[in-house]
Amino acid sequence: MRLIRHCGELTADHRGCVVALGNFDGVHLGHQAVILTAKRLAEAAGIPHAVMSFEPHPRSFFNPGQPPFRLTPFRVKSRLIEALGIDLLFMQHFDSQFANQSADEFVDDVLVRCLGVRHVVVGYDYVFGRGRQGTCAFLQTRGAARGFGVTVVPPAAIPGGEIYSSTRVRENLLNGKPADAAKLLGHYWEVEGRVEHGDARGRAIGFPTANLHLGEYQRPATGVYAVRAGIDAGGATRWLNGVANFGRRPTFDKSEELLEVHLLDTAEDLYGRHLRVALVDHIRAERKFSGIDELTSRIAADVAEARSLLTARHFPTECGPMVPIADDPRQP
Repeated sequence: MRLIRHCGELTADHRGCVVALGNFDGVHLGHQAVILTAKRLAEAAGIPHAVMSFEPHPRSFFNPGQPPFRLTPFRVKSRLIEALGIDLLFMQHFDSQFANQSADEFVDDVLVRCLGVRHVVVGYDYVFGRGRQGTCAFLQTRGAARGFGVTVVPPAAIPGGEIYSSTRVRENLLNGKPADAAKLLGHYWEVEGRVEHGDARGRAIGFPTANLHLGEYQRPATGVYAVRAGIDAGGATRWLNGVANFGRRPTFDKSEELLEVHLLDTAEDLYGRHLRVALVDHIRAERKFSGIDELTSRIAADVAEARSLLTARHFPTECGPMVPIADDPRQP
């Protein structure tokens, strides 16, 4: 997949594509339906398939002081889109100039002049342009006038259940339900970052941890999780079982949020390395313990429970771009 940030980087081979438009935060199964529809139409016509997304997320631009909410920052979103086999990712910079474009200007300047699109694919609730004046119906009308087709993908849902949406993914994470979030995403939700030095308390009590700050990521419920931890393996990711605590470590009167990850069955030094952490199951809420002995005993129990939960799911051992959803033996 080729990443394009400016129209000037496009070649003649890239123009005349089928493009999927959207923010695609989370790249959940509803987003994937839009993206893969564009890919299918392009392959049938023998032309390039592309995705256009926007960075920073428009929500961050219009409300810069809000709490972190991103499910997939740029790097993660790009990786997930690439895993779908897309030819071209056009990452449009979202700034005041772009935000002030009318819907007509977006169609004429971006879709027609820049991309020279043959076909556009959007989700049923897609809006665009200054004041969100551009709707799916507007896009279809303008497409007919400008010589490109428009496909609107209807809402998709879990069989017999809820519609795929980034909002519902966030709600599930906030409520300590990562398995339910995974059903909407099609894979376990993960965070990633550079492992930082901590205060080494975990190592002192026999449970060394790799520490990550979540930055712009959506905050999940605090507490202990069974996780899959992905270590950079030179172009691939090697996944290992682990247990993690996200929170403020009230036993030590800390206030800073931190994700602390303990890998099971390995003592590999991770300081300074890039780590991915996929939340599989929420074990318990964060709590304050009376002291080190009670904390150590509880961590040992958490490790045992995480090991049992993860072993029962039979994850594949090979490297891969993401953690697929494994069967949960507790479900009927």
